[in-house]
Amino acid sequence: MTLRTRILKMHPAALVLTSFLLVILLGTLLLELPFSTASGGIRLVDAAFTATSAVCVTGLTVVDTGTSFTLFGQAVILVLIQIGGLGVMTISMALFRWLGRNISIRHRMIMQDLLAHTPRGDIVSLVKSVIWFTLAAELLGALLLTIHWSREFPLIPAAGSALFHSVSAFCNAGFALFPDNMMRYGDSLLLNATICGLIVVGGIGFPVLYDLQSWIAARKVKRVRLSIHTKAVLGTTATLIVGGALMFALLEREALEAAPSLQHRILAPLFQSITCRTAGFNTVDIGTLTDATLAMMIFLMFVGASPGSCGGGIKTTTLALLTAFTWSRIMRHRRVNMFKKSVPADTVTRSVSLVLISIGIIATVLFLILLGDPAGNRTGIGSHGAFLTCLFETVSAFGTVGLSMGVTPNLGDWSKWWIIATMIIGRVGVLTFSYIIVGGAPTKGVEYSEENLMIG
Repeated sequence: MTLRTRILKMHPAALVLTSFLLVILLGTLLLELPFSTASGGIRLVDAAFTATSAVCVTGLTVVDTGTSFTLFGQAVILVLIQIGGLGVMTISMALFRWLGRNISIRHRMIMQDLLAHTPRGDIVSLVKSVIWFTLAAELLGALLLTIHWSREFPLIPAAGSALFHSVSAFCNAGFALFPDNMMRYGDSLLLNATICGLIVVGGIGFPVLYDLQSWIAARKVKRVRLSIHTKAVLGTTATLIVGGALMFALLEREALEAAPSLQHRILAPLFQSITCRTAGFNTVDIGTLTDATLAMMIFLMFVGASPGSCGGGIKTTTLALLTAFTWSRIMRHRRVNMFKKSVPADTVTRSVSLVLISIGIIATVLFLILLGDPAGNRTGIGSHGAFLTCLFETVSAFGTVGLSMGVTPNLGDWSKWWIIATMIIGRVGVLTFSYIIVGGAPTKGVEYSEENLMIG
């Protein structure tokens, strides 16, 4: 059997995972080159960690990006972020169209699963819109950030830094070229607004952006309604942003009162609320936050971004659906309803399975890190303790967020490999991994007579 035949027979879920692994491998080899790092070399596990974090648009780092990598190494990381943000299959599909080649049915099926919540025949048009919108948003962000950094650096370095951070923000990667991330710019309205805007637009998902575009274009001609997917994403995203900012301001009120300016006191809660769900930039020192704030941020990181976006986590729609499911059970409704539409029972079941599997993965990785890396757990922990600190890093990896309390560089090699695996699972998707392991819908098994049992 030829390689082409094997690829054609692969299930779309396995093909997506394989494509990500191949790009990570290529990125690791490129970062291993002597001229990729300022020191002339980097350990294999650190190169693999950095490549995985970039392709999975996470932002966790074991070495400082701005000082450890040369301009070439930073360019490699930037390309990996762009590929990981758009998705390998999206870029390959655009490349095929550019070369004039036909798009296979299998490729269309993959893009259908990645970028659309309902079957549609214009999947090629959707991919084109994704590519053009991404480039336009990143260029606009780079322009605004260039204006900000031109006050501090010469034009060329300012533009280069602006492009890197614009792509990193839109793709929800969280990679920064400064040792303190964005802490030095906590009171800059232009930078905070630009970064937050890019994160939100990149995190609500391409299906929502395409739906909004179609809605705006068609509403002048006929009455068009937004899908419940779009409504759920927008409503949940707004609730989490506002709720997270208010909770952060309340829990960190003493630290915010000591902030240098009123603008910083207003921007810091909003910035952290937006970025800790998916992006990984920070304008405050995460290690100095209270345990209650860290617990709240862990919840936001666990939820993550929205389906079809650059981020990870269980997704905003899953949270919205589980909330609706809980309410329907409390009210003793027969079906789960959202926005005057009934959600298929299979979708509700998959959302519950997704959350349970995600919790299981996080708990397992956390246990393995605590078990196998006692030396690392004693390094850089601070006053929060090993359990909370390592839980924060694990959830950050699973949600492809990238926020860190500073312990990641001090982890042992095995713990770093576990974090690498967690980032891959978080980016590719828990349900995708589940399908690869156990297959699709159940096709066999014995069905017996029913008998109840007590729960709760």
